[in-house]
Amino acid sequence: MPEGELKEVNTDKLGAQQCIALVGDDHECFLSKFKDRVDRYAGVGKGDALPAGTITERPIRLASLVAGDDGGGNTSVSNLGNHTGYYRLPTTHDARLFYFFFKSRRHKKEDLVVIWLTGGPGCNNELALFYENGPFHIADNMSLLWNEFGWDQESNLIYVDQPTGTGFNYSSDSHDTHHNEVGVSNDLYDFPQAFFKEHPEYVENDFYITRESYAGHYIPAFATRVYKGNKNNEGIHINLKGFAIGNGLTDPAIQYKAYTDYGLDMGLITQSEFNKINKVVPACEFVVKLCGTSGTVSCLAAYFVCNTIFSSIRLIIGNKNYCDIRKPYAGSLCYDFSNLEKFLNLKSVRQSLGVGDIEFMSCSPTVYQAIRL
Repeated sequence: MPEGELKEVNTDKLGAQQCIALVGDDHECFLSKFKDRVDRYAGVGKGDALPAGTITERPIRLASLVAGDDGGGNTSVSNLGNHTGYYRLPTTHDARLFYFFFKSRRHKKEDLVVIWLTGGPGCNNELALFYENGPFHIADNMSLLWNEFGWDQESNLIYVDQPTGTGFNYSSDSHDTHHNEVGVSNDLYDFPQAFFKEHPEYVENDFYITRESYAGHYIPAFATRVYKGNKNNEGIHINLKGFAIGNGLTDPAIQYKAYTDYGLDMGLITQSEFNKINKVVPACEFVVKLCGTSGTVSCLAAYFVCNTIFSSIRLIIGNKNYCDIRKPYAGSLCYDFSNLEKFLNLKSVRQSLGVGDIEFMSCSPTVYQAIRL
């Protein structure tokens, strides 16, 4: 296919899972979905002349939406020096990473710098920011409530949407989409280099990389890239002290087998069902090993073969939430995140964050397909 050419396919009525299922045959669905995302980002950042390798930041302008104080006497988010920004990736055609930066509420000079990277792949960091460890939760009336357990109480916290095409990231060129952890880790290494150049006061602070889910793949690659950069005296020395992975996907051949063990131990499936589903395990182990050496076609086969184990258990457990079996299933991401998309698709919020008039998606099937398959 000639450089820059996108083949058209009518996918207006296709959902995310349908699009993923259509992978192959020149990746028409993939390209169409990418083109649709590029079109939605058209105009964002136009005219800002942001040079490659640099950052543009702005204060978060959501003070009017924050209810009460944070328990430490801060009644306005504007008092805390928080920002959103875009980073123009230097080794891409036009890719830009979006991020939130929350200074420590304690305002301690020595507080950690923590970067959070959500999994998926292709799920945005706003999920964690507003539902897990960020400064705020979203109320049903679309106001913001302080999170008493926010990590920003003890650290300077950065949420980076990645890879390209996730969250509020954007690019005008489909070639900027990554297909492996190496490209993603290089982008992630470039970002803190630019961030610490913009904020030199944090260069000597302890630096931690944190993430969940598909982080089992991303974080080791990112941490290795930082280690090698420091060892080779590349750019700014990053004071990496450690990383943390929550519920991470590390080795599918081992972890998919554990699904049936867990299902049987928790009484979710019977011994007969366990024996039947486990017949797929040898095939899963084989294609995963093949994926590591043969590339895309084998990885596609590995995804569908191994996922048979997981989908078979899901079919048996019905409405149970596979993320927390104590609760009912509440949507494609296990829980109800509808307030997130409502909030971030408000025109006033998008303007406050400086992301333009674009539609926000919790997870990108395009990025998922590019990385996982």
